[in-house]
Amino acid sequence: MSLKIGDIVPNFAAKDSHGELFESQSVLGRKPLVVYFYPKDNTPGCTTEACGFRDQYEDFKDLGAEVIGISSDSVKSHHKFANKHKLPFILLSDPDKKLRKLFGVRNNLFGLLPGRVTYIIDKNGLVISIFDSVNAAKHIPKALETVRELVL
Repeated sequence: MSLKIGDIVPNFAAKDSHGELFESQSVLGRKPLVVYFYPKDNTPGCTTEACGFRDQYEDFKDLGAEVIGISSDSVKSHHKFANKHKLPFILLSDPDKKLRKLFGVRNNLFGLLPGRVTYIIDKNGLVISIFDSVNAAKHIPKALETVRELVL
């Protein structure tokens, strides 16, 4: 399956950075979501992206949105990454790449690196924007602008 603009996001579940089971129905249909897939904890681009979302997190919260980061790293890796960089948002572990497949996130660089893709989902669970770029820093302002347009 590959989600496209206009699709409804199906329910999904995964362990968060605390080892707790996160179930998407706790937020889908209730608030706008920014779901971003990234290659790996503690790499330069991924750290830039995560810290960018951290630095703008209050802006997303003020607009009623939740931010969720997803990679195939373990719960333990996510826990260390979130603590080290004081990440206030949800990080989900996707070791078997089920979420990556569900959303349809492809690999980049000739299939060598997991893709970096951000999905903006409205409060009804509808995908309204997909931003696919290896440039980590560009995801945050694009996501914030799209969420602003949604709620204003």
